[in-house]
Amino acid sequence: MYDVAIIGAGVSGAAIARELSRYRADICVIEKEEDVCCGTSKANSAIVHAGYDAATGSLKAKLNVRGNRMMGRLAEELDIPFRRNGSLVVCRDEADFPELQKLYERGMANGVEGLHILSREETLAMEPNVTADVYAALYAPTAGIVCPFELNIALAENAYVNGVEFRFDTEVTDITKLEGGYGLHTGQGMVRARYVVNAAGVYADEIHNMVCEKKLHIFPRRGDYCLLDKAAGNHVEKTVFALPGKLGKGILVTPTVHGNLLIGPTAIEVTDKEGVNTTGEGLGQIMEKAGLHVKDLPMRQVITSFAGLRAHEACGDFVIGEAEDAKGFIDCAGIESPGIASCPAIGEMVAEILKEKMGLEEKGDFISVRKGIRKPGMLGKEERAALIREDPAYGNIVCRCEMISEGEILDAVRRPLGARSLDGVKRRTRAGMGRCQSGFCLPRIMEILAGERHVSMSDITKSGGSSYLVNGTNKDTF
Repeated sequence: MYDVAIIGAGVSGAAIARELSRYRADICVIEKEEDVCCGTSKANSAIVHAGYDAATGSLKAKLNVRGNRMMGRLAEELDIPFRRNGSLVVCRDEADFPELQKLYERGMANGVEGLHILSREETLAMEPNVTADVYAALYAPTAGIVCPFELNIALAENAYVNGVEFRFDTEVTDITKLEGGYGLHTGQGMVRARYVVNAAGVYADEIHNMVCEKKLHIFPRRGDYCLLDKAAGNHVEKTVFALPGKLGKGILVTPTVHGNLLIGPTAIEVTDKEGVNTTGEGLGQIMEKAGLHVKDLPMRQVITSFAGLRAHEACGDFVIGEAEDAKGFIDCAGIESPGIASCPAIGEMVAEILKEKMGLEEKGDFISVRKGIRKPGMLGKEERAALIREDPAYGNIVCRCEMISEGEILDAVRRPLGARSLDGVKRRTRAGMGRCQSGFCLPRIMEILAGERHVSMSDITKSGGSSYLVNGTNKDTF
């Protein structure tokens, strides 16, 4: 029997696992997909929100501001990209100015630092590509951008090296209350644990409702996005929002930490919890509405579009804590925006709950740091030459768009919780994320994966399950 079983290996589950790995306990993470970061955490705005949007006193507000403050140190410890680029909320009409003022006042009440309202002239001086009809803007210097894939993967890797076990391709189908804990029924057998943490994203209500009389209700909201080429990455420096509406923060325009430009999301309520297909209507909304507050968007530079689902719970707030009628069952549900910004604080909060309930003792040998994949493209000329002399694979470029080497792909496969699919390699290295969207590098990445895993090319998948790319019967291994 494990001490703690965490259901879900998204950014919340991984953050909880990492914080719990500071203590002496037997912990496992159960994930129905083939890798970490396969749900909401892989398709979102990648924004570390400042914390002015959530209602004062809500968990969203408290954990957003706390998580934002924690993110800088966490990024240093885990060796992931993070930049405080700041954000602007654009008000285009004097009649809407009271709503901007409310955001400012709410942010001040929430403890957001450095907030101030800019005039039209100050806004355009800071961000020249904001539309000329801007009346005022709320500037939040503490807002930032991060890579959600690298954040999620780094949290999971660090938890793993500190003793957390990860079980992939393992879907929880039912939960039974046992004496002293719970039995989690999965396709891979029963998993027993004294405590259970429900961090199952859009499925968190279904997991909760297996054990609790008081039901949760998650309503998936689809968000469509357009990703533009790096040639458009400097169109704005800050993350630029429109004034928020009843379904969220609206269409934003933001640079990414890797130099692209991201536009989105929509907020479309759906019933299908796997419904991450984009639609012409949704993409049309993005193109129309983004142009209302940022001018001259180079939409011909779009290289891909995608959609993600947000786990909106009926109460409108994060649901974190022990269930009223299920002792030892800890919910971490309704984690929608600002989930990325809040995840360090979510991990801290849930770990503190379990520490108190279980009387956990801290380890003396907790490893707080993690080194990411070595990236020749980020090194100076002499350092890169030295790395290639040490390992020539780092001089063999596989992905030309992103300039990703064979050495980086090998590292992605071989490192803790290494990649097992094409998407796993993509999220760890960015190979296939560039202008050609893997049109050039895909066959070579498949060859590397097949060689490292000692399987046939026909066994390699895009994202686990039955997502095979090669249709053949030759199962000879490399």
